[in-house]
Amino acid sequence: MDALNLKDFPSITFDKIRYGDTDSQGHVNNAVFSTFLETGRVELLFNAGPSFLSGETGMVIASLKLNFLREVKWPGKVDIGTGIIKLGNSSITIFQKIFQNEVCVATAETVIVQVDNTSGQSKPLTDNARKALERFLITES
Repeated sequence: MDALNLKDFPSITFDKIRYGDTDSQGHVNNAVFSTFLETGRVELLFNAGPSFLSGETGMVIASLKLNFLREVKWPGKVDIGTGIIKLGNSSITIFQKIFQNEVCVATAETVIVQVDNTSGQSKPLTDNARKALERFLITES
């Protein structure tokens, strides 16, 4: 996945860097990177459409691996490339890259699991959900 550039991702969005995102070293605090990743994930899931979204189910993060590659500085914005690398029974593995000024500053792999909102138990993805999500699949070229 190292070779992927921003344009290679099926879902691309951005987030504005706020002054309050910075820490005493003058760069964006590492905790804010998780918010950038959330922005990208939510954009992808929202764009998957109503066949995926349901009031009966929700998504929870089971795993998040985040690699910091460079500092991010204020002011400016970051671009977030997001794609799916695996559709499991009830889980989705998402790969993301965060860019500032066209330079990759972080990569992440997140596993999210669909759960039943009443029981809290994992719930298999429906065929309609799979079809809606397949257009966001990426492979390393």
